[in-house]
Amino acid sequence: MAITEIPEFAHLTENDVEALGAELEQIRQDIIGSLGERDAAYIHNTIRFQRGLEVAARALLLVGSRNRTAWAVGAGALGVAKIVENMELGHNIMHGQWDWMNDPEIHSTTWEWDIVGTSEHWKQTHNYLHHKFTNIVGMDDDVGFGLLRVTRDQRWSPFFYGNLAYNAALALLFQWGVGIQHLELGKVAMGRDDRGETKRKLKLFAKKASGQLIKDYVLYPALSGKGWKRTATANLVANGIRNVWTNAVIFCGHFPDGAEKFTKKNVQEETQAEWYLRQMLGSANITGGPVMDFMSGNLSYQIEHHIYPDMPSNRLSEASLRVRAVCDKYDLPYVAGPLPVQYAKTWRTIAKLSLPNHMLRATADDAPETHSERMFEDLPAPLPAPEGKRAGLKTALKHHRARRRARKVVAVA
Repeated sequence: MAITEIPEFAHLTENDVEALGAELEQIRQDIIGSLGERDAAYIHNTIRFQRGLEVAARALLLVGSRNRTAWAVGAGALGVAKIVENMELGHNIMHGQWDWMNDPEIHSTTWEWDIVGTSEHWKQTHNYLHHKFTNIVGMDDDVGFGLLRVTRDQRWSPFFYGNLAYNAALALLFQWGVGIQHLELGKVAMGRDDRGETKRKLKLFAKKASGQLIKDYVLYPALSGKGWKRTATANLVANGIRNVWTNAVIFCGHFPDGAEKFTKKNVQEETQAEWYLRQMLGSANITGGPVMDFMSGNLSYQIEHHIYPDMPSNRLSEASLRVRAVCDKYDLPYVAGPLPVQYAKTWRTIAKLSLPNHMLRATADDAPETHSERMFEDLPAPLPAPEGKRAGLKTALKHHRARRRARKVVAVA
């Protein structure tokens, strides 16, 4: 099942973990200590680009909504503008990545983003619960978003036969999934919530969501006059583009093969170094270059973002070079791959786990989507390693795969 003894799974000693943590903390201090005008210029330029693109898209829809080409270009540009606002601006600003500038407009306490969910609710579910308890089953609500089965540690029920359909709906309506996540509707349905607090949260959500609906489907379409239907449809398409893209990027950072899941054990006594290690093991990066980095809000560096959630996004690529070197030093995997490959793996996992465990081929401790330290029980200790190098998780995985292949050969023979 999920990993319980994280250092044991990573094949690191307590001293190794603390040394790794110290090196990662030094990377953070070096980069945070070097922030300055170049970084401030980056976020200001990004805001200008995003707002300019949105104004241009809405102007095109306003004057040319009856023209099919103008409509398509306008809807596409608006979708891109919403992606940039959602990911490179909203997500990162509300993480506090730009609070060091002391700019009241670009501050985690004042920014409100262009989705139906409130920044107040999101900062609780995401900044605190998700980033503190990343991929801990039963503590991190992002493990399946309360809807999907993404690890065998989640008990199967016939409800999960709909896993694929639920994920398709979640992708198309992702802003609504994010918006209602903090409402904890499951607890509400079972009567286990604080009704006063639930009413307060519902009131905030209803106010924000209604404002978004009026803006996208009443106000802007009304400005288009006779072309109001096409403008409303363009806004719907733009929101859909943003929703599907955001879902893909986030899922690629958390659910492809190699992004591990963990149990609740010892989480309260977890040191900073152990937290760093869990973030590294529980995240995955997306390869693709500068355009992918920008359009993903630099969540293409999900590993680095989870290690340093308050580090400005434009510096994560710099951090990634040093983090990868630390992984190599401690013989840890650095999970990364192209978005189509990573996203396909998440869909494969969601499809597989729609079925009960007895219909699945791999074991609960050794499946592409679910590992535990028990998968290494039959390996020799200490592991053989090249002279002068550490034998860590990468070496353990290599030997484990070799033994598994050998067993298959024997079984066939």
